[in-house]
Amino acid sequence: MQLGLCLHPADLAGFQELPFDFIEGHVQNFLKPEAPDAEFAPLAASARASRRPMPSVNCFLPGDLKVTGPSVDAARLAKYADKAFARAKSIGLTTIVFGSAGARQVPDGWSAARGFEQYVEALKIVGPLGQQHGVTIVVEPLNRGECNLVNTIDEGAEAVQRCNHPNVRLLVDIFHMLRNGETPDPIVKHAALITHSHVAENQDRAAPGTKNEDFRPFLRALKKATLCQRLAIECIWTEPVPVAAPKALAALRRQLADAGY
Repeated sequence: MQLGLCLHPADLAGFQELPFDFIEGHVQNFLKPEAPDAEFAPLAASARASRRPMPSVNCFLPGDLKVTGPSVDAARLAKYADKAFARAKSIGLTTIVFGSAGARQVPDGWSAARGFEQYVEALKIVGPLGQQHGVTIVVEPLNRGECNLVNTIDEGAEAVQRCNHPNVRLLVDIFHMLRNGETPDPIVKHAALITHSHVAENQDRAAPGTKNEDFRPFLRALKKATLCQRLAIECIWTEPVPVAAPKALAALRRQLADAGY
């Protein structure tokens, strides 16, 4: 399993010697799909110059690009996604995480069932565009405290299956599962759909090892998802990253070894 850190490639200067394998960046702050090419060019250069690859990015959509409710703009979504995926391809980036709580939050008074259908419709728009650029979109179930749509692994799997496109897959975020009180069982159930993963401790969304939270049951389940070869730490750091990350990575590697990796 490759271990990654969620950070900006331009911030890597102080982290070059840290023992991790990849960077996970941020679509809105890095790919900047609605900004001119001139704004993206220096960011692309920083990614190409980095000693660590950046195969994945998260935070796909801005909050005002709604995919549920009465204000969905399918044309803007398609244009945004196409530009994001083209820029991703230009720097060798292959996975885009579709969390985006603000964009997919079902508005008050709107049908939850209709909101789910709209989310699937959005996946059906972005899936073929991703395929054109060699990018896979991974559905990220978010805990119920952050979003009211697609909260569990089962619900994420249903969205992926309903979309039925090879470039739309599923992400496991152990933090969100812990926050929801989910068991590891759905990971095993939907192992064939899972291609990317995130982790942080439940309490305070802390880095692994902070409270010594036991991820092993989830990691043992995740091992059955043979297409999932990357696990990114997406946490709230309470110390400078160069100080905290080595401890978090070491703690996570110990648990991965115990889980059979």
